[in-house]
Amino acid sequence: MTDTPGWASPSSPEPPREDAGPSAAVPPAPGPGPYDAAYGQSPYGQAGPQAGGPQPGWGQPGWGPPPSPKPGVIPLRPLGVGEILDGAFTTVRTYWRTTLGLSLGVAALEQSLMAVAQWWQYEQPDAVGPLIMLGIAYLVAPLLGIVATALLTMVVSKAILGQPVSLGAAWAAARPQLLKVTGLSLITGLIVAVVLAVSFLPAIIVAVAGDPTPGSVILAVSLLLPGVAAAIWIGVQLSLAAPALMLEKQGVFTALSRSRRLVNGAWWRTFLITLLIQVLAIVFTMIVMTPFTIVGAIFGAGSMGGDDNPFAGLSAAGPPAMILVISIGAILASTLTVPVLAAVNVLLYVDRRIRREGLDIELTRAAGIPAQYGPQGT
Repeated sequence: MTDTPGWASPSSPEPPREDAGPSAAVPPAPGPGPYDAAYGQSPYGQAGPQAGGPQPGWGQPGWGPPPSPKPGVIPLRPLGVGEILDGAFTTVRTYWRTTLGLSLGVAALEQSLMAVAQWWQYEQPDAVGPLIMLGIAYLVAPLLGIVATALLTMVVSKAILGQPVSLGAAWAAARPQLLKVTGLSLITGLIVAVVLAVSFLPAIIVAVAGDPTPGSVILAVSLLLPGVAAAIWIGVQLSLAAPALMLEKQGVFTALSRSRRLVNGAWWRTFLITLLIQVLAIVFTMIVMTPFTIVGAIFGAGSMGGDDNPFAGLSAAGPPAMILVISIGAILASTLTVPVLAAVNVLLYVDRRIRREGLDIELTRAAGIPAQYGPQGT
């Protein structure tokens, strides 16, 4: 069964449940239509025409389509770029205990592994153990990111309906799909990596061969650029697979196919919105990290002896202090950016389903909004 009515895809063998959730108990409101002349009031809270009064027109108050329902962080209709970004930030702000707590825990664990490995390497530069631990940290970091993204996807799905969600509830909903979403991420990354490797191969061969001719350089570059473009195109095509897998309870390859169908006809829009939020995240990370990097550099320089060192008297701390300071900055930046990036990805998926499949109608029903308050068309 789906956790939330309305998320199942139209082609799913298990359609959205009509008998579950609060919407099943909401009967259609009686009355002749959107305006009830007997009461002089529309069901949307706008003043309707009084009995015997003038009929409404486009230039008169009380006329026009009703506002789209907004039970949670976004209005249930096709979304603009600003509404997607606002919905992501609103999700993090409204559910800050869950979103920031989750991302903080993941970032702290990831950076702790990195910091311990770097400190160990500083203390024993010739030992093999620190390199092994550093390699393990680099392998664990993507897995932690996958888990965080899966949990945040469930949080955003509840935020869209205006429903509260705890970290425990998000974990219970995401846990059955964690193995699949991990496999999905590995397959997606492998596909993009293979395309990039093939495109870079001629350039690597030319560089290794030595003394490249202008013709070989031009050939290598001419093969490199299309390969990079193809990798970007494939990455965007598959970018909505993770929310499709988590929310529709799909298999790995079915989710990849779903993503391609949803992105079809909106590749540039999906790419530009994704690029925008990635650039904003990078800029924000640089702003947050700059003071920590400067302080860390001073600590590191202060540990170096010598009469010519201008920082020698500033601090007796060594590189471990530098590692600690920079790690704190990285934890802070990751805590604030990861939930927003995950939320934008889910909202892009929801927007595409609203535009292609009328998901707003199912979400309106799942939120318990009466039919006459629901979407009037998308």
